[in-house]
Amino acid sequence: MTGSSSHTALQVFAWPYCQAHWQQGVLLVSVTTGPGDSRTRARKEIRLALREALSQSLGIATESIHIHSPPGQALQLSLPGWGLAGLSISHEQGLSLAAVHLYGAVGVDLMQVEEIPDWQLVAQDYLGPSVTGQLLELTEDLRPPAFAQAWSEREATLKCAGLPLTEWFPLHPPAYRCFALDLPDDWVGTLVLPAMTHH
Repeated sequence: MTGSSSHTALQVFAWPYCQAHWQQGVLLVSVTTGPGDSRTRARKEIRLALREALSQSLGIATESIHIHSPPGQALQLSLPGWGLAGLSISHEQGLSLAAVHLYGAVGVDLMQVEEIPDWQLVAQDYLGPSVTGQLLELTEDLRPPAFAQAWSEREATLKCAGLPLTEWFPLHPPAYRCFALDLPDDWVGTLVLPAMTHH
């Protein structure tokens, strides 16, 4: 509900069951995790899947692809031949998702659709007055998926901008392009790219 949104949902490739393909200069890979899986295990599995998918799609040795986690900073990707490549990863219980953008910054976020009792307060604090107003106009059955989509769009936009999740403040809308993601039922997600991407 910020920036310009694309109505065509981008495909997310469930690894290792699907061979991943590039869309908009972006590779999107997901892995499913079990109910008891820890965040550490989910992090390890999505990184392994991403490195394998990048290796396969770009013809680069897996060993030469490195993911760095500097304390207090966004994830960094070392991809031979692609010095500007950006990386974003999102984890929820049951599903982890990674996006690589060959030409610069990227943000991705996913969220499970569920009823949130104090959704209006959360929306006012984090999504802003405009989005809260739009959500108030929806019927109760439509609100949870719309809230989840708005939340994932906000968080993915902040990730693309290199900003942490904080209480709502206005972002310059034309600076980003938002894409919905084709995810399994009860999941929504958003990919965000800078508006001006030069290939």
